[in-house]
Amino acid sequence: MIVKIKKNAERANVEELLHHLESKGFDIHSSFGTTVEIYGVVGDTAAFDIRSLYAYSCVESVIRIQEPFKKVNRKIKSEDTIIDVKGVKIGGNNIVVMAGPCSVESYEQVDIIAKTVKESGATILRGGAFKPRTSPYAFQGMGVEGLQILRSVGDKYGLPIISELMDTEHIDDFVKYVDIIQIGARNMQNFALLKQLGKIKTPILLKRGFANTIEEWLMSAEYIMSGGNDNVILCERGIRTFEPYTRNTLDISTVPVIKKLSHLPIIIDPSHAAGKWDLVESLSLASVAAGADGLIIEVHHTPETAMSDGAQSLKPKKFKDLMVKARSIAIAVDKTI
Repeated sequence: MIVKIKKNAERANVEELLHHLESKGFDIHSSFGTTVEIYGVVGDTAAFDIRSLYAYSCVESVIRIQEPFKKVNRKIKSEDTIIDVKGVKIGGNNIVVMAGPCSVESYEQVDIIAKTVKESGATILRGGAFKPRTSPYAFQGMGVEGLQILRSVGDKYGLPIISELMDTEHIDDFVKYVDIIQIGARNMQNFALLKQLGKIKTPILLKRGFANTIEEWLMSAEYIMSGGNDNVILCERGIRTFEPYTRNTLDISTVPVIKKLSHLPIIIDPSHAAGKWDLVESLSLASVAAGADGLIIEVHHTPETAMSDGAQSLKPKKFKDLMVKARSIAIAVDKTI
């Protein structure tokens, strides 16, 4: 529920109210504006008599939140969450671009790609060290060695890194080497993993499952935040539909819907949505125009020989051209890249 405090209320009465709510086992989240003081009360409030709070003279209004997600809810926090990753701001008026290879194949490969994407304006380096593949015979990634390569190259070029975590076994390695932990579509409802991620402070990029609703997606983010980690970034990467021409169907409507329902930043993965490199630019520009907070794009200097997802990877020249166009679109929606 949301408790709005009267203007010029007595602080002692406010503190008494908050102490009362905490004694009932609720978590309290404050939100202050220039003229507004609001407290989000999180917990099982179904049986709580919200009318009893009007006994406190400082209370102006109390509203029960109907949605099952609480901490991710914009009603709890009206302003956009901005996550700072080594000086790179994700959210607000900034559009962040994460780029790099689908899979880490060697130090030399990552070094070449990192240099080119940074020159084009990317500010975060992406790369897969542990690869969740449909086939058990496909390349599964370089593991911890891949994380070490990403860390080394990221430090060389001053780029924070993001990589995908698949299970709880390697959380400590990711906390050590990675700046943003990506949770893939297959693990969006791996609740045991999400609970563990709530115990760390490393930012989490949570991809939407390919057959999950927006509410289910937000509830997965709620699992992480309820554990204490508020650094959550949502990522739309396309959903499974009846259309076979693309790898997935990019649900661009998630951008305005998430902006309405939640304060968390949302970025778009056009590479996995399209599955084809020649569609990535159009989907990227549409995402920027829709108000997305960022893009995560696969780039490879020799996609023909890539060990995974070469068909959807942009060559450096094409990525550079995309970035030029994306900056123009960003200006039109009052954002910057």
